[in-house]
Amino acid sequence: MTDVMHVITGLGTGGAETMLVQIAAALQAKGMSQHVVSLGTLDSRAGELRTAGVDVTVLNAEDSVSITGALFRLQRAARSLRPRVIQGWMYHGNLAATLCHYVCGERGCRKLFWNLRASNMDDARYGRVIRLGAMLSRLPDVVIANSQAGAAFHRARGFTASRTEVIDNGVDTDKFRPDPAARKDVRAELGLDEKALVAIHVARVDPMKDQANFLAAVAQTPAVTGVMIGSGTDVLTVPANVKTLGERHDVPRLLAAGDIVASTSGFGEGFSNAVAEGMSAGLFPIATDVGDARRIVADTGAIVAPGQPKAFAQALAAVSALPAEARQKQGGKARERIVSHFSLGKALERYSALYDAMVG
Repeated sequence: MTDVMHVITGLGTGGAETMLVQIAAALQAKGMSQHVVSLGTLDSRAGELRTAGVDVTVLNAEDSVSITGALFRLQRAARSLRPRVIQGWMYHGNLAATLCHYVCGERGCRKLFWNLRASNMDDARYGRVIRLGAMLSRLPDVVIANSQAGAAFHRARGFTASRTEVIDNGVDTDKFRPDPAARKDVRAELGLDEKALVAIHVARVDPMKDQANFLAAVAQTPAVTGVMIGSGTDVLTVPANVKTLGERHDVPRLLAAGDIVASTSGFGEGFSNAVAEGMSAGLFPIATDVGDARRIVADTGAIVAPGQPKAFAQALAAVSALPAEARQKQGGKARERIVSHFSLGKALERYSALYDAMVG
């Protein structure tokens, strides 16, 4: 019997995927057996899970025909594993987990959990799946949200779960930390002057992340050098003071080269891993007021309205005007906030306690 079977849309490099990998690996090490099912074909994180001893099933669903077959294979996996908890991740993972839970029998021996990872999602793109989720939201035993803003948004959209838990994302503060040696090496590799003021933006190219806002803001702030990391960034047209690196797997090392961590999300963000990880690395945070950004940053950085490049540029300029020692002191304060409130250990404790309480 498996303790927890996680069902997620895919295992790419996003924030939800990162959190799932960390949680499943840690709970497996604790002795709580984990199995991860990826509905899609994107499985770049599967190797990390398998290295940690977590079995992974990739269902390769790409279209309506393959999705039907994938759902049958998901049911077979559940019947074989007999999980004590089926944990959905994100909208489509939640729906697949629910279907699996209700067709596999033995529901009295198993709990159904959902995991909501977003806040004010775009209705044009996600309205249908959100409405379906609201209709089914009484079915799970527990709905976990990774942000207070996300929990409130879904309640307003009709989610009526009998029990909702907010569990913040957690940051590995040993992995994301200031590193003077890495700072020097990365700057040399990227051709950045030791004294350059570097703002790092970490996000895949997606309308939700609003890279256009960041590019417009940095173009107005020649004293700042922008560095963009994430899938699709390497094909963007950018101003002269921006470097794009595409998808990278050494983000902690790259962050060490920065002074500012920037997030320009326009909507949908729940708990921004990018902001919290940058803060843990000792960077000064500047973020748009989306999701729980204001709660994460608190008094350690700057919060600006989404979709306002001029306001974001003003925030960048204000940081660039600070003495280096003042920026470093604020970055240290940002790291202290993550260590105190949003560490990976705290998140793992909450998940572990929740699973333990529900499955006995």
